[in-house]
Amino acid sequence: MQLNRWRRVSLLEERHLKDMLYQEFARIGKCLSSPKRLEILDLLSQSPKSVEKLAKITGMTVANVSQHLQTLHNARLVSFKKEGNFVIYELADSAVSDFMGNLHDLSEKQSVEVQQIKKEFLNENFKMEGLSLPELKNRMENGEVLLLDVRPKEEFEEAHIPGAVSIPIDELEDKLASLPADFDVVAYCRGPYCLMSVEAVELMREKGIHAYRLEKSVQDWDQFAKQESNLG
Repeated sequence: MQLNRWRRVSLLEERHLKDMLYQEFARIGKCLSSPKRLEILDLLSQSPKSVEKLAKITGMTVANVSQHLQTLHNARLVSFKKEGNFVIYELADSAVSDFMGNLHDLSEKQSVEVQQIKKEFLNENFKMEGLSLPELKNRMENGEVLLLDVRPKEEFEEAHIPGAVSIPIDELEDKLASLPADFDVVAYCRGPYCLMSVEAVELMREKGIHAYRLEKSVQDWDQFAKQESNLG
């Protein structure tokens, strides 16, 4: 009888524990239900950014960005620091960036709409040949390609694929003459849904440069490099 009573109490405590846990999971899930907040997390996975910078990139007002950042901060997904008159936000943990990568992969695998958008907007409209990460690695080791990072300078300085050269997309047209004529050039930016590398390849091809697009991001390269290291 005493054992059964203990078991009933234990089950109640377990139920209460699970209810509390899933309530916290749901709190983070609710925070991530906003498309704009997901975009902000993607941008912060590239490098820390000020509220003003995020507003400019996302097309939102500073007030709206601040509200979204406050929600993300309350869920402990981002942190911030002050630098002079600016407030700089960054991801609270690298696990947030990993989660965003997994979310992209899951969405592309399970969502017909995401697949259709990528097929029609990126693949069919631009019709660009791309390189895989193993191909890129081999060609870089053989000295066959120049890897171009066309993201903003601060994102390159935060992290980049080893061996890449930084030429932000808004500077590329003025620096096309400096690119070697006897090399293929591979451009990358923030990943498969970022169009800066698309614009870069179009610019270079118009000038007769053999250019290709790398769909993958710095984070994808890091994962690839870890897998290569483990295999080795």
